[in-house]
Amino acid sequence: MSIESPLPTTRVILEQGGGRGRWGGRLAWTIAGISLLVALGSVAANARYFQQDSRLLEHHHSLSRTAPAKVAIVDVAGAILGGSGFARAQLDRIKEDASVRAVVLRVDSPGGTVSGSDELHYRLAAIARERDLPVVVSMGGIAASGGYYVAMANGGRDDVIFAEPSTLTGSIGVIIPHFDVSKLLKRFDIEDDSIASGPLKQMLSPTKERGPELAERERAILQALVDEMFGRFKEIVKQGRPKLDDAALARVATGQIFTAQQALDAGLVDRIGFLEDAVNRAVELAGLTATTARVVRYSRPRGFLQELVDGGISAQSRGPGLAASLEAFADWTTPRAWYLCSWWPALVTSR
Repeated sequence: MSIESPLPTTRVILEQGGGRGRWGGRLAWTIAGISLLVALGSVAANARYFQQDSRLLEHHHSLSRTAPAKVAIVDVAGAILGGSGFARAQLDRIKEDASVRAVVLRVDSPGGTVSGSDELHYRLAAIARERDLPVVVSMGGIAASGGYYVAMANGGRDDVIFAEPSTLTGSIGVIIPHFDVSKLLKRFDIEDDSIASGPLKQMLSPTKERGPELAERERAILQALVDEMFGRFKEIVKQGRPKLDDAALARVATGQIFTAQQALDAGLVDRIGFLEDAVNRAVELAGLTATTARVVRYSRPRGFLQELVDGGISAQSRGPGLAASLEAFADWTTPRAWYLCSWWPALVTSR
């Protein structure tokens, strides 16, 4: 008995150790397998989308998949807050891509800041001029104010602005939002006692109480700024719509928004049609055909973890993210002029 009694105990200990080893091995192989799948997925993505500019991915949109000549769709969507976002990245890509033979500017924007709208217009017009690229405009749900301003980078060609049947456009004008809450603060016994270098330093401050003389002086200064920027807006429209004479321009440059049919009748757009109609026109202007043109579109790259986190969230509900919203809010609260078709600036960035 003294010889046999250790055997069962030893056997039990070995079985327990073997069980742990098997579970540990399975866990290790599971982790290794997941890691391998992630690595293979990353390699496949990189192999498919390996490009010099990591800010963008280029995708085939329509027509030939193999043609060397490209027609590039550039998306300008959401409020235009500056010229350094996704829209700018698309223009930078086109500037360096010699195979792009025409641009379709897809606008779905209520407008934005004067400086952001003007910069996008300038950069697109400069690229089109330097490369002799035809620019055709396709308007989405709304292409108003700053959105219409950017659309004027079409080189003044005929038959190049397409609006969908439900598009709202126009809103040619300038607004500097200003809200006076000084009387509301007085109810709570709060007074703006800021120290400024001069009476006009607090111009547009929503909390500063003003006397009639100072209020009138500020309004005259701001109105002069608006008038000058409005004059530039009308000059930009003349460049993009050279057939509009001064009288016709005066009738539409009232800040009013127009339906697609109204805009067509007023000479603000050339045709009512969809994105594919604008693409076909760009192909034609570039001297290409359906078999010699490859239509491409761009998107932002998304990492594996971002896809994993966003997997259960729809694209519509996901939104631009907290950081982008805070950045937009900070930008909006800075006093500035807007080419914007709204009484309340949208707190979104260009997608």
